[in-house]
Amino acid sequence: MSARPSAPLILEVALNGLTSPEKNRHVPRAPAELRADAIACLDAGAAILHAHSPDMRACGEDAARDYLAAWAPILAERPHTLWYPTLCQAADMAGMCAHWEPISSQARLRIGAFDPGSTNLGVPGADGLPSGVVYGVSYDDIRTAFALCDRLRLGPSLGIYEPGALRTVLAWQRAGRLPRGTLVKLYFGGDYGLFATQPGVSFGLPPTQRALEAYLELLEGSGLPWSVSVWGGDLLATPIARLAVERGGHLHVGIEEFYAKDREPTNLELVREAAALAAAVGRPLASPAEAAQLLDLP
Repeated sequence: MSARPSAPLILEVALNGLTSPEKNRHVPRAPAELRADAIACLDAGAAILHAHSPDMRACGEDAARDYLAAWAPILAERPHTLWYPTLCQAADMAGMCAHWEPISSQARLRIGAFDPGSTNLGVPGADGLPSGVVYGVSYDDIRTAFALCDRLRLGPSLGIYEPGALRTVLAWQRAGRLPRGTLVKLYFGGDYGLFATQPGVSFGLPPTQRALEAYLELLEGSGLPWSVSVWGGDLLATPIARLAVERGGHLHVGIEEFYAKDREPTNLELVREAAALAAAVGRPLASPAEAAQLLDLP
């Protein structure tokens, strides 16, 4: 169901991603660092946590082992924590998601995350022109990932880099095939995009009111819960953060997506800033249990 403007707000934190210590000296990598950050963010009001393992090339059982080294102690201390891993680097979607099942068999996992569409991702080259990669997710890949979410009873957490990806998700909903517990995460491209430390190359729509309204027009009548984040920028410094909170959306923050030339915040600082915005608008923060109910997780 989509949240009412006064309903609890789900605050999600992406703890590390591909961010290096050179980009942000506070990024947690080792299991002990992740545990400390995770517990602090949960205590400050976060409902969902996301992290990458040290080696994204590891797949299947190997990747599961890496994730469990960090997350098993967290879940032992906070068993109702909502969290999810990223995809692994593999030749196909089955390989990219092959760690979900072994993790699920050993730890509480209720969310499966992937990106239901393709986009170009890059940085400015020496000539200032875009240079990078095609991040390709096919319709067959989407079928594979949704089928696995259904089989493992995981709520899909869907990264929307481009409007076309959202239209694909809505096509699955119209067909009555969208898995239970789906969250649509609207990714807006900041000045630095996903990878860069120089401005000029980004993706998708910019974090403006008009861009958010375009997405909300597509979502109108769907009832799907949605959140906003800015990749290669500062969500709380853009107009979409407050607009999203006012219009019933949720917030996605964290070191993974944050970048600014003059600031290296901790995850806890970003959580506190988002919590302050929610309080100013009058939206209480959802606990993990409340978030699971709002998302209708299996």
